[in-house]
Amino acid sequence: MDVRIFTEPQQGASYADLLAVATATEDLGFDGFFRSDHYLRMGEGDGLPGPTDAWTTLAGLARDTRRIRLGTLVSPVTFRPPGILAIQVAQVDEMSGGRVELGLGAGWFEAEHTAYGIPYPEKRIGRLEEQLEVVTGLWGTPVGERYSHAGQHYTLTDSPALPKPVQASPLDPARAGVPIIVGGHGPKRTPAMAARYAAEFNLAFPELADVEPKLERVRAACRDIGRDPASLVMSVALVSCVGRDDAEVDRRAAAIGRDPIEVRSVGLAGTPSAVVDRIGALAELGVSRVYFQVLDLHDLDQLELIAHEVLPQLG
Repeated sequence: MDVRIFTEPQQGASYADLLAVATATEDLGFDGFFRSDHYLRMGEGDGLPGPTDAWTTLAGLARDTRRIRLGTLVSPVTFRPPGILAIQVAQVDEMSGGRVELGLGAGWFEAEHTAYGIPYPEKRIGRLEEQLEVVTGLWGTPVGERYSHAGQHYTLTDSPALPKPVQASPLDPARAGVPIIVGGHGPKRTPAMAARYAAEFNLAFPELADVEPKLERVRAACRDIGRDPASLVMSVALVSCVGRDDAEVDRRAAAIGRDPIEVRSVGLAGTPSAVVDRIGALAELGVSRVYFQVLDLHDLDQLELIAHEVLPQLG
């Protein structure tokens, strides 16, 4: 089981805060450090010191870390045209020595768009499909050739399709590319996009009972296009609230503004043994990667607890 740390910096974090968590993530043996891509705090609070740009942050972490995987869960297609996104991700991949992954989504938080003057089209799933095609097309174009695309939302003409990522595409090792993460709860288009473009399918904050049927839809979409479903990593992201005893779990739940009973029912929450059991149940459903959503970025003791008491039991 791969175990990654997932953060929500729009709630209020500086680069120094994120670097401290990423450094602990690396030192403690986790597989990766991922962050959301948002520009506005959700819920109450002032969000100080303000938002940090996801790919600017990851560029810094690419130079300030050495081992862990780095990426977004997920970058909205509304924030960046696909040509610019392909350049950004390829550059950060080179800066990291080939450790970057791109989670890409349609975008959903209208308030952050209006707050910063970012257009928010009513229909976005079609843009996501087209961005996946363009980004992978740019990376996969052989050096010396040109890439053109004429679509409903984007037009690229005679692009040199540079720079290239350091990594080879997981779907076609003869071409450049980074692992792409597609996630969501849609019944048809999302599974189809994951089957066609993704190295990983992610379910964010699912009910346990929903995991198996939603993963099966993605496996079916793979079979429909002749892809081996086993070639697609299945992952979940769940809120983290781990404590040595019930009192510590309750304290951590209060610190992130969550009800202790509720967070135990829906998250990776409870004592280490309870969390190991929850991960084991997910593994039986075919999940091979979990993301601990860490909301209190100053509580590095929780990361140490997970590393010392949970990771060794996962094999």
